[in-house]
Formats: sequence, C-alpha cells, structure tokens
Amino acid sequence: QVQLVESGGGLVQIRGSLRLSCAASGRTFSSYAMGWFRQAPGKERERVATINGSGGSTYYANSVKGRFTISRDNAKNTVYLQMNSLKPEDTAVYYCATKSQVAGPYDVWGQGTQVTVSS
Repeated sequence: QVQLVESGGGLVQIRGSLRLSCAASGRTFSSYAMGWFRQAPGKERERVATINGSGGSTYYANSVKGRFTISRDNAKNTVYLQMNSLKPEDTAVYYCATKSQVAGPYDVWGQGTQVTVSS
C-alpha cells in the first residue's frame, strides 16, 4: 500500500553536505516510524537513522552521530536526512524505509538513491 520515493542523492565533496528526502504515499504517515539505511559495495545494509511517528524520538548509528540529522514533516508526508561533514566512508546507496505494521520490522523500502563522497 505505502510507496516511498527517495531523492537528493548525488556527488558531494569531502566535508560537504547533502539533504535526502523521502516522500511517502498511500497511508496515514504520522502513525509509522521511518528510517534511513545505506549499503556500500561489498558491505551489509546498515541502519543509519530512524524516527518515530511523531518525530519526538530518533536513533543514529554511531558512525553518523553528530553529523546526520533525521527529521520529518508529517504535513508533507516526507522524511529527511540532513548529512553534514561527509566522509568517503559515507558513500553508499541510501534507502528510505518504513513498516507495514506499526509494531513490526522495517519491511517497506524505497528504490534507493546514490550518495558519493569524494575529493
């Protein structure tokens, strides 16, 4: 039912910034947690950041804590990932995700957007 579409990826310099967006449609957006995951070549998919339905509780991976910020605008059915102080190791395909059941796992995924960090 729910569909997720990411945007905002691209090529960015080391120490630069990038903002990813994920637009959701098809259900009551504010009832569901949202997350950003990433997968680099040869590595397992990693949970980067999550945010609960109201936006009042967030989680960040240690590798991005202090540099990335997840937020949501429920009026626009959109979740964002602001990425600052980017490093080459941040290079990956970034996926937006949500849950088909409010208390279940992240099991609904967007198509992904490539983020490449280089000098």
